Amino acid sequence: MKIKAAVVREKGGPFRIEEVELEEPREDEVLVRIAGAGLCHTDLAARDQLVPSPFPIVLGHEGAGIVEKIGKRVQKVKPGDHVVLSYVACGVCTPCRKGMEHICLNSFEYNFMGKRPDGSRTMRKGKEVINGAFFGQSSFASYALANERNTVKVADDVPIERLGPLGCGVQTGAGGVINALSPKPGSSLAVFGTGGVGMSAIMAGALCGCTKIIAVDVKEARLKAARKLGATHAINPRKTNPTEAILQITGEGVDHALDTTGIPEVINQAVEALAAGGSCGLIGISSPDARLGTAIGTLMHGRSVFGIIEGNAVPDIFIPQMVELHKQGRFPIDRMITFYDLDRINEAVKDAESGRTLKAVLRP
Repeated sequence: MKIKAAVVREKGGPFRIEEVELEEPREDEVLVRIAGAGLCHTDLAARDQLVPSPFPIVLGHEGAGIVEKIGKRVQKVKPGDHVVLSYVACGVCTPCRKGMEHICLNSFEYNFMGKRPDGSRTMRKGKEVINGAFFGQSSFASYALANERNTVKVADDVPIERLGPLGCGVQTGAGGVINALSPKPGSSLAVFGTGGVGMSAIMAGALCGCTKIIAVDVKEARLKAARKLGATHAINPRKTNPTEAILQITGEGVDHALDTTGIPEVINQAVEALAAGGSCGLIGISSPDARLGTAIGTLMHGRSVFGIIEGNAVPDIFIPQMVELHKQGRFPIDRMITFYDLDRINEAVKDAESGRTLKAVLRP
């Protein structure tokens, strides 16, 4: 079938709206009419080659929409179901068999290489191959072809166009707090970087009962928004040393810190702001040669630093939980979303990169 899609053709290049041809779903695949697709930093990391996805490519990995067709072996969903699309895992490697699909050993091949795991392609433009299957979906398009494994059925009484970010950014930030850091009620949390992922972490901290939630960001507009979504304190590193400010607020440091920036200097500040026995989770994408410079002595008092991928979440379980919390008014993701037509994707990118928009969602 012919679809409309946003194609990137060179490193750092613009998104171009083009008509491409999408294959029919195979036996284990699902054709989804996209209602909304979140714009995530990972899409821009692929555009800028921080992760080496091939060009030309259709990105987008936070798709949400309505099932149009299913392959004959698909059992999880049926035509008409509302779904959120998430990441793909192989299901057979050791971490997958242990229930840790977020650290699938084949994750890069399944999510970033622009093709199905068997090497086949999902998109063409005449004789030209268009790389697709990004995170098993390529949802910057009017339709996406997903695998049954990364298709999550959700309730149909919530506007489906606002649920796309649950597939990655919201899942990563909220899951990073709820599943990985697991703060106890009354504990403290510092979130470094308050874009869509960081803001989701702040809302999750409030859900968990953290009594001190400290937002750290260089953009005043984001800090203002963070206070409205659950942060009790806000720090601008351009005005004050965040580690020192956190120690002044808490006395002994925070119980938990979450870095969404991937910047080594910022991560060092987060680790140094931990109380004895505190934990710091790393979410942001760093350059391949990035290194930490934290003194070993800082870690000797029970402090820990560890990586978090996709919020350590099982999407089929975690995403419906987040939808239910949203329905109850306890997880207001709609308050950080700005909608753009897919044709305005480059404007959305500009607004997201400048901090003007917290979470851009594209509607075909």
